[in-house]
Amino acid sequence: MTGPRYTDLIQSLPSTVPFVGPEEQERARGAPFRARLGANESLFGPSPKAVEAMREAVGGIWKYGEPDSYDLRHALADHMGCAPENILVGEGIDGLLGNLERLLIAPGDAVVTSDGAYPTFNYHVAGFGGALHKVPYLGDHEDPASLFAKARAVGAKLVYLANPDNPMATWHRGDTLMNVLESLPEGCLLLLDEAYIEFAPKGTAPDIDPEDPRVIRMRTFSKAYGMAGARIGYAIGAAGLIKSFDKIRNHFGMNRLAQAGALAALQDKAWLAHVQAEVATARKRIDQIARDNGLTTLPSATNFMAVDCGGDGTFAKAVLDGLVARGVFVRMPFVAPQNRCIRISCGRAQDLDILAEALPEALAEARG
Repeated sequence: MTGPRYTDLIQSLPSTVPFVGPEEQERARGAPFRARLGANESLFGPSPKAVEAMREAVGGIWKYGEPDSYDLRHALADHMGCAPENILVGEGIDGLLGNLERLLIAPGDAVVTSDGAYPTFNYHVAGFGGALHKVPYLGDHEDPASLFAKARAVGAKLVYLANPDNPMATWHRGDTLMNVLESLPEGCLLLLDEAYIEFAPKGTAPDIDPEDPRVIRMRTFSKAYGMAGARIGYAIGAAGLIKSFDKIRNHFGMNRLAQAGALAALQDKAWLAHVQAEVATARKRIDQIARDNGLTTLPSATNFMAVDCGGDGTFAKAVLDGLVARGVFVRMPFVAPQNRCIRISCGRAQDLDILAEALPEALAEARG
């Protein structure tokens, strides 16, 4: 009796996932977390109008979601000031990443990213056999000049850059990116991940022509719009590139309820402003909690903060483990020197009260 005949590429890959979910950690520890501050979800929730729109759509769940996400795509085009042909809706940024890399990356093709940047991007590159090249962060920022120089050196087809960045929450001004974009090598596409753009200062998003063939931008409803569980994101790019996704995407991959909820969320600007204000308040509170414990934070343009634990990665991991043991779910960067930090999502007052209680104990334990 024989089993399935896997490809050589699949046989060469480890059976791992980029992130261990908090639910799995809860099962392992035998108790739920008291404060869920590790996944950069919005603890402030989705727009009540989005919730109501999804409730109203439940009766039609017997129907497939519309393959073109027509209403949402046209609303997003108005939101972005572009044509509907420049918009693609997909199963979160993660799903869009996988499809983009399937479009572009054949085994051995060079791809460039920052060492320690979003690991799901790397996961998809490996899944299609791409050759991943990395450059270090510069001053806790992804360094576009170094990324583009490496792309030129290795003949890369694709470069990944998040602005604002995850896991450090740092950012570049849009005009800075526009200036350095001129050094992107011919035939290389910049994937600009803007998952956290709604939390960033004005001027962070570069003024890029949607038809610029050098760039594809990706955004999400998982963060500011509080719909991480709905898995809905979108890409903005040249019409020809967007159309090419029709060759390989899952045309019925979009959840009908999620489509309705995202459309209502996009239209509820008052709720978005409310969440932005709550996040700003939470960032100040996290910074104060850190300072109360002799720690510092990095400036943040996201719905999380990187807290510098003042040591190395081993010490930061000990602090993280101490928080987890006390029921506080947080994460940390994977690569030095950024792994001297822990990453704490913005939460409600009651969540941050738990953090304030647990952090001094975790630090004392880590210090021995």
